[in-house]
Amino acid sequence: MEGRVRRREHWERIYRTRPSDELGWFQPRALRSLRLIEDALPDRGAAIIDVGAGDSVLVDDLLDAGYANLTVLDLSAEALARCRGRLGPRGTGVGWIAADIVEAVLPEAAYDLWHDRAVFHFLTDAADRARYIERVLRSVKRGGHVIVAAFGPGGPPQCSGLDVVRYAPDALHAEFGAPFRLARHTTELHHTPTGKEQEFVYCHCVRT
Repeated sequence: MEGRVRRREHWERIYRTRPSDELGWFQPRALRSLRLIEDALPDRGAAIIDVGAGDSVLVDDLLDAGYANLTVLDLSAEALARCRGRLGPRGTGVGWIAADIVEAVLPEAAYDLWHDRAVFHFLTDAADRARYIERVLRSVKRGGHVIVAAFGPGGPPQCSGLDVVRYAPDALHAEFGAPFRLARHTTELHHTPTGKEQEFVYCHCVRT
């Protein structure tokens, strides 16, 4: 529990003290995630949760694309406040959850698609990864989609001062196991605001 408290304090401090466009994971558009979601789930009324979203612009892009049933979850209340402030009235129909994903109580079989860009690789403890996957299994409908992006083998060993776990596609899928069929995977070279390259692996699985 103490480690999770420190994790929350770490991310609250990051979002209180640094502008969004200086953060290493900043994207002016979340195009790779948006395309994967649109390919997996063209139904604009489908329920989507973006886990560990921070103040990502993915919710903006999804709203622009016509998706109407969106939930945004992050450990940092400050990050969510930034995101809500940016969206203004457009954010009133979005569900907002401030919680650590390994502790969050999510509704059962509620989501057609689970998206996570750059949370899972911070879970260096196997027990935390198991808790994360328990929440996916509980809250994603059978036949639903799970899109997770984590640092690939060529990615950095740390991010924001924290250790991460890097994954090849097969290794990332293996963490989720038999209840999830790997539909596709892709790699992205993300360019940070300081010009560094970070390799991300995206895995799209289907909840069987």
